[in-house]
Amino acid sequence: MSENERFLSFIDQAPTAWHAVSLLAKRLEEAGFTALNEGERWRMEAGGRYYVTRNQSALIAFILPEKAPEGMMIAAAHSDSPTFKLKMDPELGACDRYTRVNAEPYGGMLMYTWLDRPLSVAGRLVVREGGEVVSRLVRCDRDLCVIPSVAIHMNREANNGYAWKPNVDLLPLWGSEQAAGSVLACAAEAAGVDPEAIVGHDLYLYNRVPGRVWGVKDEYISGGRLDDLECAWSCAEALIAAAPTDRLPVCCVFDNEEVGSGTRQGADAGFLGDVIERVCDFYGMDAADRQRMVAGSLMASADNAHAVHPNHPEYSDPANRVWMNKGIVIKHNARQKYITDAVSCGLFTEICRAADVPVQHFSNRSDMPGGSTLGNLAVRHVAVPAVDIGLAQLAMHSAWETAGALDLPLMLRALTAFYAAPLTLLGDGRYRLG
Repeated sequence: MSENERFLSFIDQAPTAWHAVSLLAKRLEEAGFTALNEGERWRMEAGGRYYVTRNQSALIAFILPEKAPEGMMIAAAHSDSPTFKLKMDPELGACDRYTRVNAEPYGGMLMYTWLDRPLSVAGRLVVREGGEVVSRLVRCDRDLCVIPSVAIHMNREANNGYAWKPNVDLLPLWGSEQAAGSVLACAAEAAGVDPEAIVGHDLYLYNRVPGRVWGVKDEYISGGRLDDLECAWSCAEALIAAAPTDRLPVCCVFDNEEVGSGTRQGADAGFLGDVIERVCDFYGMDAADRQRMVAGSLMASADNAHAVHPNHPEYSDPANRVWMNKGIVIKHNARQKYITDAVSCGLFTEICRAADVPVQHFSNRSDMPGGSTLGNLAVRHVAVPAVDIGLAQLAMHSAWETAGALDLPLMLRALTAFYAAPLTLLGDGRYRLG
């Protein structure tokens, strides 16, 4: 099975951040990684492979070198994608004839792309089980709802631009009036729990159309949640493939990037710092040792970038524009929405050059602010030099996104080389590679 086929199989099984992290954890365990629990003392051994999750939707994995590391190679991505989150009371009636799903937007989505396609519900249920409160992953593996468009005959302005109202236009049709009361019941049945035992839920809509490779020469891949599961999957797979070094390789998959990263499982929190502190304790490193290690480290913040649009090339910068199937994207922004600077760009470029991986450079058009990502948030808590990278794609934040089929293998090669890079800090702004 090719890398693209393996990845598409992954995203088809990962409708939510919780499923993505669960699948990554399973994959890591198959590769010899041991799960750690934040609520317990960590028992580790030099040379060991470990991972820990937080909120079941974020994950950090690492490989301990034989002796105290001089630095870290950190690759970070995120597990969440724009979608619709079900409210605690997840149903609304309509006209005494319909049952609708009561949901609100999560993240900055292209709303119209969610219309007229088969949708379902997935996430986690929190249930009362004996004397415990436990979480259960749930995926309703059926076509259960659709957000129907208004026919052109009823809205003659539909093709002239439309201001979508999430509380009116984007509520999914679940069923007839006889379906009232069945949304949580359906989720409970899929999870194998009693509906009466549900005490909380994080449930989301997901696109049911499977991902696929397409094009005359099979040059593209499309599916839901390419942003940012393409990078999250690559970070984990590269860590599994990484050769042992005297540095600490770390894979971070944070949650809630699409809504600001301000949660305990987000990049703008202490998750990474907490893990690093425990690793330092294992090696008996003091505060000065930790500061030296952080200074001699490098982070690759991996999140996809905007390819030139075939119908609207004018939206891209005239010179700093990127293309699908042309390699890794290094992202730059004068206001530091992307964390890349000249040094981190140069280091990552040299790592890719040694691995025979092409790089290209992205900047937003100067009058278009663009988005941001997790790199400049994570370094607030662990002040490592960092570079923002990604893969070029179209239709970012759509329910159905497109990327280059040649790029995913290149990202795997680049990140595998990144983890193994013999980076040595010689002075401020001066490094040796090799």
